[in-house]
Amino acid sequence: MRFQVGDKGSFTKTVSESDVYLFAGITGDMNPAHINEVAMKESRFGGRIAHGMLSAGFISAVLGMKMPGPGTIYLRQTVNFLAPVHIGDTITATCEVVDVIDGKRLRIRTTCTNQDGTVVVDGEALVLPPKE
Repeated sequence: MRFQVGDKGSFTKTVSESDVYLFAGITGDMNPAHINEVAMKESRFGGRIAHGMLSAGFISAVLGMKMPGPGTIYLRQTVNFLAPVHIGDTITATCEVVDVIDGKRLRIRTTCTNQDGTVVVDGEALVLPPKE
C-alpha cells in the first residue's frame, strides 16, 4: 500500500448562501436555522448557520478527490460538530492517515476548521483506498 501514517490532504471552500439553499433543497432539511434569517437573528448564533453535514461533506471531497483520492470507498465516519459555520466562513477540511489496518484500510482523522483556526468539525473515517 502506498499510504502511510502522516499522509494528509485538504480542501478549502467559502460557504455561500447558495451552498446552504442548494444543500437544503437536495436534502430536504429546511430547518429555519439554515434558511430563515429573521427567525435566527435573535438566536444564540445571531443569524443563519450552515448545515453541519455540509461541512462534513467537505471531508468527503478530500477523501474522494485528494487523499486517498478517486476510487476511495467510505466505510465509516464519526462526526463531532464543535462550532457553527456561518455563511461567508471559509472552511478547510483536512484528512490525515493515523493508522494503516491490515495493509488494506486507512483510519483517518478528519477535521474542518474555519478561517480563524477554530475547529468546527472533528472526527474519524475508515476507508478503503483505491488499488494501485
